[in-house]
Amino acid sequence: MKASCTQALQPEIPILWVISPGATQAWAQALSLWGLSPAQFPLREKLSFYNDGTRQGLQVQLPQGSLDHLRRGVYYSLRKAEEVGWTKVQLVWVHEGESDWPSYYRAIGEMAHMSLYRFLKYAVEPPTSVEEILVYVPSAEAARAVEEGFIIGESVNMARDWVNEPPNILTAEELAHRIQEVGAAAGFRVQVLHKAQIEQEKMGGLLAVNRGSLLPPTFTIAEYRPEAPINKQPIVLVGKGLVFDTGGLSLKPTTDSMDYMKCDMAGAAAVIGALRAIALLKLPFHVIALVPATDNRPGENAYTPNDIIYISDGTPVEIRNTDAEGRLILADALVYARRYNPAFVLDFATLTGAAAMAVGHYASVLFTNASTAIRDALIEAGWHTYERLVEFPLWEEYGHMIRSDIAAIKNSAGREAGAITAAKFLEYFVRYPWAHIDIAGTAYLNKPTAPERGFPRHYQVKYASGVGVRLTVAFLMRHGERLFGN
Repeated sequence: MKASCTQALQPEIPILWVISPGATQAWAQALSLWGLSPAQFPLREKLSFYNDGTRQGLQVQLPQGSLDHLRRGVYYSLRKAEEVGWTKVQLVWVHEGESDWPSYYRAIGEMAHMSLYRFLKYAVEPPTSVEEILVYVPSAEAARAVEEGFIIGESVNMARDWVNEPPNILTAEELAHRIQEVGAAAGFRVQVLHKAQIEQEKMGGLLAVNRGSLLPPTFTIAEYRPEAPINKQPIVLVGKGLVFDTGGLSLKPTTDSMDYMKCDMAGAAAVIGALRAIALLKLPFHVIALVPATDNRPGENAYTPNDIIYISDGTPVEIRNTDAEGRLILADALVYARRYNPAFVLDFATLTGAAAMAVGHYASVLFTNASTAIRDALIEAGWHTYERLVEFPLWEEYGHMIRSDIAAIKNSAGREAGAITAAKFLEYFVRYPWAHIDIAGTAYLNKPTAPERGFPRHYQVKYASGVGVRLTVAFLMRHGERLFGN
C-alpha cells in the first residue's frame, strides 16, 4: 500500500472526510475545495456517502475530538473505503482550533499505514484493498508531521509482520538477520553474537533456555548514534526475543496457552521497530537495542526444574519452572546493558499471563525504579498513543517471594502476584534507572474489540498489534530532551 501527501484534491478520486466535532465552518470550507456546499453534502449523519456520478465521498463524523478518536475515524473510513471497493482515496481531516495539530497529522500518517494492515505473506487469495492513499495537507508543516507518521506506522507494521511470522520461518538466527537488514536500510549499526560468543559472555540464562532446541540462540546489539546526540549516556531498549515458547519441560497446555506463542518475541519486534523509527526520524538520541533470542522447547538436553544456572554476572538461579524463561534471557541482557552506563533502560516483554489476567487487553503493565519524571512521562506517552500503562508496585516484600533456599533467587514464585515477582526477578539484575513493560495482554489480539453503534472502540487489527513502537517513539519525542538532554 502506498501513502503520500497532497495539497491539491482531485475530483475523480473518492474523498474520505474525517470531521472533528464543531467543525461546521471548516466543513463548508473543505467542501468548497471539492466544488460542493453543505447543502449538497449536509453535516448531519455520523456516516454518509456521496456520489453524483462524477465525485464520490465518505463522510465520517467523530463522536469526540480526541486524538484517539481521530485515529479510530481514519481507521473506520479506510475500512469502509475497502468495503466499497475503492482502490485509491484522498483522506481529509476537517477540524477547527486543535492546539496540538502536529500530533493529529502525525496520527493520520500512522493510521494511513496501520489501518488496512493484514499479514498476507502466505495467503493464496489475498483480499482486495485500498492500494493508494493521498493525505490532504494544508501546509508544509502538516506534510512533515504526516510523513513522520508514515515512518512510525511503517515501523509498527514491520513489528506486526515479525510477530505474525510463523516460528519455523522466524528463528532466532532469522530474527537477527532481519535486524541487520533493517539496520542497513534505516542507518543504525548491528552486531550479532552467535552461540560461541554467547558462551564466551557466559550468558547462562539464554543458554539454559536454548538447551532444548536444535537451533542456536542469538544476541543482537543494535545501535543508533547521531552525530551530536543530546544524551551523554545512552538509552538502552531491551526486547524479549522468544521466537516460540512451548514452556519447555513445564509444557504449556493447548489450546489456550501455546497456540499463539509465536508472539513471544513481540518485545524484540517492538524495540527494533522503535529503533527503526528513531533512526529514520533522525531523533537526536543515542539509543541501543538489545535482543536475546531463542526458542524454548522440551527436546535435546532441555533445562529442568531444580536446575541451578548462572546468569552472566555470576548470579546462581534456581529453576522452578521452565516456562518462566523470558526473565532468564532478559536477565543476561540487563546485565549486558550495565557496560553502557545507561541513562535509562526500557524493556518490553510478553512476560506473564498474570499481567494479561490483571488488566486484560486494554493496557500493558508498567514497573519502574526510575524517577517520578520518567514514570510520568511513560504514562503520558501511553495515553498520548493510547498504548496505556498501568503501574504495579515493586515493593520489597515481593522480592522475598523469589528468594531461593539453595541459590540467590529462583525464577518462579508461583501464581500469586506472578507479574510482580517476574518484574522483581528482572530488577535483581538492574543497576540503573529502568522500566519494564509487560505486554503479554496487548501484543497479540485474537478478538479485536467490536464497534459500538458503528464506530470502532479502537483501531487495532487482528493478531499482532505492534504495541510498544509508538509508545517508545512518543516518549522520546515528547519528553526525551527534557529528561535526558545535556
